[in-house]
Amino acid sequence: MDSLNGGKILVLAEKPDMGRTIAQVIEPKARKYRTHLEGERYIITWAIGHLITLAEPDCYDPKYKRWNFRDLPILPDAFKIVASRRTMDQLKAIGELGKQCHSIVNACDAGREGQYIFALIEQYWKWRKPVKRLWISDLTPETIRKGFDELQDASAYANLTAAARARSEADWLIGMNASRAFTTRHKTLLSVGRVQTPVLALIYDRQQEIDKFESDAYFELTAQFQQHELNYKGTRVGERIRSEEEAERLKAKLTGKPGRIADYQVKEGKEFPYRLYDLTLLQREANGKYGFSAKKTLDLAQSLYEKHKVITYPRTNSNYLTEQNVGSMHDALRMLNSMEQYREWVAKAEPNRVHTGNKAICQPSKVEDHHAILPTKKRPGTLAPDEMKVYDMIVRRMLSHFYPPATFTLYTVLTEVDTETFKTNVKQWTARGWKVLYDQDERTKASSKKQSQGSAADDDAEKGRQDEPEEWNGDKPFHVDTAHTVMVKQLAVEKKTTQPPKAYTEGTLLKAMESAGKQLENEELRDAMKDSGLGTPATRAATIERLKQVGYVGMTGKRITLTLKGKTAVELIRHAGVQLLTSPEMTGQWERRLTQIARGEASNVTFMEAVRKFTLHVIDCVDKQRPLSGELVQQMEDEGSKKRGSKTAGKSKGESSSNRTKGKVQVSNTASAREGLSESDSSSSTPLRANTGFGTCPRSGCEGLIIEGRKGYGCTHFKQGCTFVIWKKQKASGKTISETMLLDLLKKGKTQLLTFTSGGSKFKGRFILSNSATGDLSIEQAET
Repeated sequence: MDSLNGGKILVLAEKPDMGRTIAQVIEPKARKYRTHLEGERYIITWAIGHLITLAEPDCYDPKYKRWNFRDLPILPDAFKIVASRRTMDQLKAIGELGKQCHSIVNACDAGREGQYIFALIEQYWKWRKPVKRLWISDLTPETIRKGFDELQDASAYANLTAAARARSEADWLIGMNASRAFTTRHKTLLSVGRVQTPVLALIYDRQQEIDKFESDAYFELTAQFQQHELNYKGTRVGERIRSEEEAERLKAKLTGKPGRIADYQVKEGKEFPYRLYDLTLLQREANGKYGFSAKKTLDLAQSLYEKHKVITYPRTNSNYLTEQNVGSMHDALRMLNSMEQYREWVAKAEPNRVHTGNKAICQPSKVEDHHAILPTKKRPGTLAPDEMKVYDMIVRRMLSHFYPPATFTLYTVLTEVDTETFKTNVKQWTARGWKVLYDQDERTKASSKKQSQGSAADDDAEKGRQDEPEEWNGDKPFHVDTAHTVMVKQLAVEKKTTQPPKAYTEGTLLKAMESAGKQLENEELRDAMKDSGLGTPATRAATIERLKQVGYVGMTGKRITLTLKGKTAVELIRHAGVQLLTSPEMTGQWERRLTQIARGEASNVTFMEAVRKFTLHVIDCVDKQRPLSGELVQQMEDEGSKKRGSKTAGKSKGESSSNRTKGKVQVSNTASAREGLSESDSSSSTPLRANTGFGTCPRSGCEGLIIEGRKGYGCTHFKQGCTFVIWKKQKASGKTISETMLLDLLKKGKTQLLTFTSGGSKFKGRFILSNSATGDLSIEQAET
């Protein structure tokens, strides 16, 4: 702090509440103004999120006001910035305050985006004053004091600033150029973005799985057994029964027969409280419980934080606390004792369970910018009903950690009757523990689940349902005598059908976005995305809303439905030869490089040059596409008009019977993005899926197109005798060939470095296209 002595110091926080909280610690007697607080030594002011953005293309040249393919690419030598009109007053106030102070403390969020917000303000006002960096993960008084005692020179964060600028400018280049390229080429608005487009592709791919799914019928046989006074149910295990005749034959054969207990196991278990909320988890659970959209949950949480001040900062990606935050849970517990609806639960809470040694709540290494969402010690006033629902979720999640774990006994019984085996799983709670806070939810969930039973998505899901224990609510503990026989009192046959994967809800899509990087084959990229996924907690809701706004998706009840426009957009981008735009791999590559830039291990200049080259590649690929037919464009516009009309006529009327099919989401399939193929692709017509071309067939003399089939990637000239096919499932290695791996094989003859398992040990290697005539692959082990 000594270097800042000699006058007043400007402290710039990211948001008003953060500024006021810091002021309470460093200048408790500060005079309050609308735009800042002023004390004896510090003037504390704040941004309101992003006050400044990158300029639109027409700020570089007026010709860009009109979208014209021949004006592309737009590649500024230096990026211009503009102030947001909505927050111009606050930006001006910051500029004036900056003139009054000869040194500045950057107190924006401790992360890449917080660094960028400050950097843009510094650039806008052309500050040349000394700057120090406050780097803290929470806003407790102890942490703020320690942070100010350990301020670092801003130069220590120069690489982080460079990474932040590179991320923003790269997104601008891809978004502006790709959106204009696809839109002007195909004469309809097609929005493209690094995060938005892979998320749309997730929805598209799920829809394809649903559309290709073939239902499989089978019959389930259940038995009611009796042993002394005990009655219990068992489900037949083993190979599925495919015919009703076979099921009825077994039923007749086994009815009234005695059985024996072939196996009986008893295990004790515990269930611990769920993780504290981060924003994404809160959004997912609010969507599942109340049907709230991700944006609505974010808005409600933001209101609880900013307006009511009854929860901590909500835009967090952490489920844990630091040592300094644990005390705030006890403060909140004492406050909740004053609220009638929580008093009984607080009375039964055990404060000694919440301490810094409890790893379920306190893991400082897993706290980045902000800790998990908690209620504050401020007692809520009057909350709107939906605000109260979100507040109650946060309160109960915190309270659960003051309760002991729930304990249970799990009974597993295998009953043999003749040659058939029936399995019984029974769960008997011995202590409800923290679950008493959720008992009403559990009863509602069990009732809903009972009504929806009778189907499974696949064999694994069905097995999971069979293994799920039935809760035992008898007066006496469950117990079977292995020495005595049992009698079959009743048998029932029920027809079942496997069901397709479920369409995404906003809750399940948020989870898919959060874990998108885990599916990448490349370990480095997977590691780069392990803590990020697609988007951030603060931006995921906006991404989903953007997909709705541009007409790519709609809502049918809770389900996200793909529109013709969304389907066409993904197919156009993939057929253009820029599949990377639809894959999380691009985000993985960027995140890896940006992390290296932030560490000083890579050059932001080199990164931006690569992004510029990729931008040129996108435009070149789009230029080779044949424009969409006017008929298809009209169909997309008509669909959009109908959706806007129905939204105006009856918002939230729910799901109409005409849009509903059992287990499937209907998508118009009268036209496809086939018109968007290049001239050489447009002639193909095969039983395989003709809309996903990946490149020219490698077989010598064959000029067919490689497209996707159900089990592999084959050639469109198979009727002319081409036998080239790369099977999706490589049985020898157990790996599945992804689209990214296929593209590498077609273009380079080999994949990226992968991890294989052989004989229990792992090794690095790659698939090699060993026979370009047949598509046979071999594994080449990497040198160690």
